[in-house]
Amino acid sequence: MGKNNFSKKREQMVKKQLIRRGIEDKKVLDAFLVVPRDKFVPEDVKEYSYHDGPLPIGNDQTISQPYIVAKMVEALELKSEDIVLEIGTGSGYEAAILSRVAKEVYSVERVQSLADKARNILDVLGYENINIRVGDGTFGWPEGNKTFDGIIVSAGAPSVPESYKRQLKKRGYLVIPVGSRALQNLYKIRKNSDNNLSKQSLGHVRFVPLIGEQGW
Repeated sequence: MGKNNFSKKREQMVKKQLIRRGIEDKKVLDAFLVVPRDKFVPEDVKEYSYHDGPLPIGNDQTISQPYIVAKMVEALELKSEDIVLEIGTGSGYEAAILSRVAKEVYSVERVQSLADKARNILDVLGYENINIRVGDGTFGWPEGNKTFDGIIVSAGAPSVPESYKRQLKKRGYLVIPVGSRALQNLYKIRKNSDNNLSKQSLGHVRFVPLIGEQGW
């Protein structure tokens, strides 16, 4: 399929899958218009790149449905100067979206081969504000005492790891699926100025399990 056809499919994805379902943040919509999802999926499913659903990327992992990615990114309420932590690099697609909305992205992936593949794709496409590390994502970012304006978790957790609470800045948002391995509630959690957390449910989702010491 040619580049122009993918471009048209990307525009249709934004109109039909995102805008019609209530995604309003212009920065988020603009990111989805320019980031080529077709570059982040395996060849055997490339024709379905802009399909309204998740796709397999190998290692029992998936690239999430575009609408879910948009919903989660929008829920972070990111500003252009913000620094965001992503748990679960996967294909690298969500990191690319985040990189167009925030100043810098830090991403943790537990599978070395996925991290390497994502890094290669992101390098080829010219994304320079994304930092990827391999490790146990349930500990958050592994280096130093870094804190983040937003944290987005692309895997279902049995509960919210303490590391995320510590690494989230005051007035920042954490978006995370919490529940069983089969079904989770997507929560938008805010760290208030007094360090207490308030949370809002964004509905039910199904993500691959968050594997690690503070996960499954």
